Amino acid sequence: NVPKFLFGDGVKFLKEGMNVIVAFESEEPISAKLPSSVELEITYTEPAVAGNTSTNALKNATVETGAEIKVPLFINIGDKVRVDTASGSYSERVKS
Repeated sequence: NVPKFLFGDGVKFLKEGMNVIVAFESEEPISAKLPSSVELEITYTEPAVAGNTSTNALKNATVETGAEIKVPLFINIGDKVRVDTASGSYSERVKS
């Protein structure tokens, strides 16, 4: 078992089966690192408003791990997005 606190703030993007780097001293884990970005599915967000074309506008969204992030208005429930694990920010929509 690796304590969650070793992942820092990025722990909210951790999901089962993800490859991570863990450093050990003897049998004790001393540090852990997530990948620089992860692909997560949007489980909840408000629907986009037709005609709203503002390029820099963002809305709240919840991803499959339960974390909340800000995404562009065109992102919908079920979309997969790439999230920067260091900053917790949206990077891009992932094409299927």
